[in-house]
Amino acid sequence: MSKNKPHKSALSKHEGVSQNETTNRAAISKFLNKRNKDFSSDALANAIVKGDTIALSRAITLVESTNPKHLQKANEVLAKCLPYTNNSIRIGITGVPGVGKSTFIEALGNNIANNSSKLAVLAVDPSSSITKGSILGDKTRMEQLANNPNVYIRPSAAGTSLGGVARKTRESIILCEACGFKYIFVETVGVGQSETVVHSMVDFFLLLKLAGAGDELQGIKRGIIELADAIVINKADGNNFKNAQKAKVEFNRALHLYPPKPNGWVPKVLLTSATESTGIDKVWELIEMYVDQAKKESFFSKKRMEQHTFWLHQTIEDRLKSNFYNNEQVKKALHEQLTAIENNQTTPFAAAQYLLSLVSK
Repeated sequence: MSKNKPHKSALSKHEGVSQNETTNRAAISKFLNKRNKDFSSDALANAIVKGDTIALSRAITLVESTNPKHLQKANEVLAKCLPYTNNSIRIGITGVPGVGKSTFIEALGNNIANNSSKLAVLAVDPSSSITKGSILGDKTRMEQLANNPNVYIRPSAAGTSLGGVARKTRESIILCEACGFKYIFVETVGVGQSETVVHSMVDFFLLLKLAGAGDELQGIKRGIIELADAIVINKADGNNFKNAQKAKVEFNRALHLYPPKPNGWVPKVLLTSATESTGIDKVWELIEMYVDQAKKESFFSKKRMEQHTFWLHQTIEDRLKSNFYNNEQVKKALHEQLTAIENNQTTPFAAAQYLLSLVSK
């Protein structure tokens, strides 16, 4: 290496990119238009169905865009991909930071991919509440899994979405299914936000916990246990193994406080060590057992339909909200009303009523 050239570390610090609408549109537009200005929705959908992950990435970027033109094209691609969907097993994985989600996902993912099954990992990184930036380092944390030809990893910024799920994760799942991925992991931020959003888009909801961190009681208080189909106590190795066994007893007691799932399923508690790859096989066996039981009792398809209904209402709400804030008259009046509130000339409630009246005329 030349002495005159500074060494460039892969760990060098970069400022987070703000996810505000203007910056987001500019960055996404640049990516979508680069060297492929005439890439039609038909060509994009056809490439996705043939298993082209580059086309898949481009389509997901379209879906995540806030540009109205990109939204129209994304809807066209989604419509063409729909006949090739609903053929995957969707697994939500959540847990507090430091519980070892990335290591666990890599261990479980390798178990799947090494059996020649295609796996897509939709990893959602937390966004800074100040800069709005995200690290998006999941491919770095799951290096071995990222290099597996049967695996596709897509990191996205959580933004302001509840439960740490990117705004368009639901649509990304559809695109991944059309691309031929049999299994789809949705990794969430897991910082105490509403996990209901995750639960409403997956078939199996897995909760990762730590032993000896006061996590047992906290998990019960937040009510996440009620959503979980399985609880996995990770890092059950070395000096922490005894603590993990005690935690397993506590969580089993907690589970008795909740009624069985609508399909009669009783959540199980398992111990794993992702770093030592112990207990991973049992987790996968449990997931397969759940899916088989759900399909035999028609609960699997019933749950999917309930999720479709939920996302219909959610999409309507999101679209109404987006149309409201993108209205030019509202944009101007919003600034005026905020100034009036600051000067004690009106109340937030009166200001809201006035702004809503602008679009209801």
